[in-house]
Amino acid sequence: MENPHALLLLLSLLLLSLTLPSLQLKLDPLDLRALASIKNSLTDVPSRRSHPGFFSTWDFASSDPCSTFSGVTCSSNGRVTTLTLGTGLADSPGLAGSLSPDVSDLTELTQLILYPGIVTGAIPTQLGRLVNLRVISLTNNRLTGQIPVTLSLLTNLHTLDLSFNRLTGSIPPPLLRLPMLKVLILSSNSISGDIPAVVSSQLLHLDFSNNKLTGQLPKQLPSSLRYVSLACNDLVGPISGMDGTQLPDLVHLDLSMNHFSGALPASLFRTSLPSLFLQRNNLSGWVPSVEEDQRPSYGEGSVVDLSHNALTGELSPVLAGVESLYLNNNRLIGTVPREYVKSVYVGTTRTLYLQHNYLSGFPVEPGSALPDTVSLCLSYNCMVPPVGLTACPSSAGTELSRPVSQCSVFNYG
Repeated sequence: MENPHALLLLLSLLLLSLTLPSLQLKLDPLDLRALASIKNSLTDVPSRRSHPGFFSTWDFASSDPCSTFSGVTCSSNGRVTTLTLGTGLADSPGLAGSLSPDVSDLTELTQLILYPGIVTGAIPTQLGRLVNLRVISLTNNRLTGQIPVTLSLLTNLHTLDLSFNRLTGSIPPPLLRLPMLKVLILSSNSISGDIPAVVSSQLLHLDFSNNKLTGQLPKQLPSSLRYVSLACNDLVGPISGMDGTQLPDLVHLDLSMNHFSGALPASLFRTSLPSLFLQRNNLSGWVPSVEEDQRPSYGEGSVVDLSHNALTGELSPVLAGVESLYLNNNRLIGTVPREYVKSVYVGTTRTLYLQHNYLSGFPVEPGSALPDTVSLCLSYNCMVPPVGLTACPSSAGTELSRPVSQCSVFNYG
């Protein structure tokens, strides 16, 4: 007699196999049509490698696109919630074509990601209909036109990254008032005009670098900011709006390669701001001094670059201990404080560039040996650098000291 348990197991497996098709997730027909339109407007860029193209899995005869389509994730009711276009592999050339406006039919979409490629054309204005979107990342392509003002309708948007494209026009002011926006990256485009005066979004990360922005900094930025980069623009005016009392959580500030002028806010020099880039502006005045017990304790990985400005006066010890410190090409005078000398010789400061100033002394202790890990440049000042302390970049030139006639205009006491 046959084993009844084996027969029961066989019947159970048969019933399960009959019910499995009904458990498959059926993609909403509207979403399926939208995906077909997206595929028709994009194509895999041919690769020299034998990797299958991104769209090789997009078989519209599939009974379950939610499980088989690369880059597609669906909800339990068969709606597309995330769409990632491209493989993102380092050796993948990405996609070409343009973004179809029909992407707006994916009304449950929360994430839209386009990996680097050569996608051209405008960003569809219809994206403003996708009110559930939290993440838009369309970086490293060849998108053109303006940033759609309709993106300002996306009240749930958390991250917007449109960097490394060919976008033009200005920044839509309502974009910086989105209530949930935390990360805004528009770097490396050709965006022009002023930064909107009102920035009420509680941003954590703001990057507008490498554009064509003009005008002054907003008078007030969100106190929540931790990362700000506005480098390589045509911005002018003072940087007092970056006062540390207004931005207490800031850990990275890059305002380099603009036309900022005026004094350096003393509150920018603090331990909690270990990455400070202000080089190649028109900043003037003195490097602020602080009381010894309030001096920042910079540590490993800290970088401060104030080079290529018009800073004057004697150097304050406030920056002693910064690991990589660039003060070259300013108008600093006097003897370098011993705090910097000590920091270099104990290896805390590994790069100290002071070339092309008007410094008159670097008080080295007799018999001291500079660590091999240290790069110290003192050339073209109002002194002859101590022997063995001329490890300078090629941009420093070959002259060790300034002509006496240039130094005589300063009073060193």
